[in-house]
Amino acid sequence: MITFDFQPDTVILGGGDYPTHPIPLGILQNASRVQCCDGAAAEYIMRGNIPWRIIGDGDSMPDYIRTTYADRIRIISEQETNDQTKNVIYARNHGARHIAIVGASGRREDHTIGNISLLTEYHKMGLDVRIYTDHGMFVICNGTADFSVQQGTQISIFNWKAHGFTSQGLRYQLFDFDALWMGTLNEAVEDRVTISAEGVYIVFVNYMV
Repeated sequence: MITFDFQPDTVILGGGDYPTHPIPLGILQNASRVQCCDGAAAEYIMRGNIPWRIIGDGDSMPDYIRTTYADRIRIISEQETNDQTKNVIYARNHGARHIAIVGASGRREDHTIGNISLLTEYHKMGLDVRIYTDHGMFVICNGTADFSVQQGTQISIFNWKAHGFTSQGLRYQLFDFDALWMGTLNEAVEDRVTISAEGVYIVFVNYMV
């Protein structure tokens, strides 16, 4: 059963908008291990926190962070992946299997779309990775997924070459759609929503609070 309540091994703070909603803020504040993309470290530290690691290509890291937190910095210069993925791979290599990402959206829409679509790559790595924004949660699913939600919760489904869609508990029944927008703007009419398909899809669940 998928809920907003998630106990990640590692939380990654991206360089988008710093979270303000209580759910992503709580995940960040209660994390036992926080990794910052290099462009996000300054604000995290300014708010009185110390990251476990600061990871990225180093192109947006202030000099004072380079010197003060040198023992926590890991520069990964290759440009085949973005800083978010560098952080996910580092977390995986240090034992994390359940990862929450906050600060992945905002500022640049192209970065936001890229960051969300990367959930499919993390799924291929065998990882359970979720993205929490100030509006809701993105989670990748494969096969059947059950969601515990409040009635009236707004839900969108983004197809990634899956087929055989069926659903229970949604206002609009799912079908085999192939355009990303066609699964958006649905709504829970029960407190349990079940989505089934053969293949991978991404679900966005909007917060009710």
